[in-house]
Amino acid sequence: MMDEVNENNNVVNRPRRRRLLLILVAAIAVVAILSAIGAAYLLPRRTGGDAWIRIPAGASVESIRDSLVSSLGSVDGERVFSLWQLQNGDAAVAHGAYLIADGEYLLKAARRIATGRQTPVNAVWSDARSLDAMAERLTSRLECSAEDFVKACDEILPDSGYARAEFMAAFLPNKYEVYWTVSPRDLIGKLLDYRRRFWTEERRQKAAALGLSEVEVATLASIVEEETAKVDERPKIARLYLNRLKQGMMLQADPTVKFAVGDPTLRRISGAHLKCQSPYNTYQNHGLPPGPIRIADQRTIDAVLDAPEHDYIFMCAKEDFSGYHNFAVDYATHQANARRYQAELDRRGIRN
Repeated sequence: MMDEVNENNNVVNRPRRRRLLLILVAAIAVVAILSAIGAAYLLPRRTGGDAWIRIPAGASVESIRDSLVSSLGSVDGERVFSLWQLQNGDAAVAHGAYLIADGEYLLKAARRIATGRQTPVNAVWSDARSLDAMAERLTSRLECSAEDFVKACDEILPDSGYARAEFMAAFLPNKYEVYWTVSPRDLIGKLLDYRRRFWTEERRQKAAALGLSEVEVATLASIVEEETAKVDERPKIARLYLNRLKQGMMLQADPTVKFAVGDPTLRRISGAHLKCQSPYNTYQNHGLPPGPIRIADQRTIDAVLDAPEHDYIFMCAKEDFSGYHNFAVDYATHQANARRYQAELDRRGIRN
């Protein structure tokens, strides 16, 4: 009798178990489909190459969306924007620059923007004849402007011991890793810190042995750098000027005259140029000018500090226009060198 009851229960329960099994299978299928949809939405990668996103201070949510779409394209841009919003995206926190790499998960990119984890950028310059030129190149990849940087220099550098004419001695060309949003004050602080670390005790002792301050070394290096593009000749030219300073002679450096008249492209210095009344005209004034005539490279500063000993006190550009110079210890030899160079200028029709 009991066996009959169990058999009847099994018959009754079979359809119920099948229904439960079908429901379970359907639920698993739904979960799988939803997971696939979620993965397709949450886990796609960036395609189309690297792209920078720059979100300025005060940007609105809509402008952030426009920036994402403009930089990433409509599909990736809209998706990153939605994922950013899902992570409580705050426009103030998003302020910054972000490199979205090709192949990066869009969810990861959105999270970085939502948490303000910027990608560092390189503020760099390698050649500048003025503070303004340096500022233009240095800030070209930054949110702050060249004008704001120069203004901050006027506010900060005097308190750091630099007169206005000495500002270019405060900086050294290099590659500085910063965030796009770095303030001019913080950027100047970073540059000054690098300069302080460059001027080691050994370098300060070498400068003292030459009877020069750090600013004066930078000033002389700037003249040497303008005198020749030939890096291997700079130590020799540096010693020539050091010899002149030691003997109390005028430097008579043509680059300072070009700086004084405001034309660094001059190839022929005339008598009128030499009469220019300026503290930078070393044909009219003894000693070094008030400050650098360009921002000198640290290698040129070392060329001054480590200048090899020699007795030359005269030099003139070589007549072959190679960029190198003829050197002399006496004025007669120098005159002969100068005549050959002047004759070649005449032959080539170079008047200025």
